[in-house]
Amino acid sequence: MEGALRVIRFAREQGHPFLGTCGGCQHAVLEFARNVLKISGAGHAEVDPSTAEPVITNLACSLIEASEVLHPVPGTRLHEIYGVDEIRETYHCSYGLNPGYVPRLVAGGMRIGVTGPAGEARALELPDHPFFFLTLFQPERSALAGHSHPLIKTFVAAAFAGSV
Repeated sequence: MEGALRVIRFAREQGHPFLGTCGGCQHAVLEFARNVLKISGAGHAEVDPSTAEPVITNLACSLIEASEVLHPVPGTRLHEIYGVDEIRETYHCSYGLNPGYVPRLVAGGMRIGVTGPAGEARALELPDHPFFFLTLFQPERSALAGHSHPLIKTFVAAAFAGSV
């Protein structure tokens, strides 16, 4: 995990494109909580069930092989990328953002980019970063159905633009 957190920090601090989905989202939130919000004990309940600061926790309702109707938040870059007010995305996870930490993430510079059916955060973005998006859902799974996903296409374009 520590190696993944170092790579995420590097991408965040150096302005490199980063798209964290499912576990990648969870790790990026941990990295941000530890290094930006200075929550030194920020932890992941799956890895350490006794963590004092469970930034990532067991979801109230498992999203294994689940699909939801979600809403990109108007005015966000994710809304711009999707170009619509309602999307359907799929998941394969049981862990996610601890809702108690979301206000701190937002106060620290993250922005909620997509909300779930009850208004819960399902995707985050760093508005001052060239391309840093975190999703609890897995847009890459669209390839299983033979579809090209707008977020994946935008990520590939951003990565290609930054290549040497």
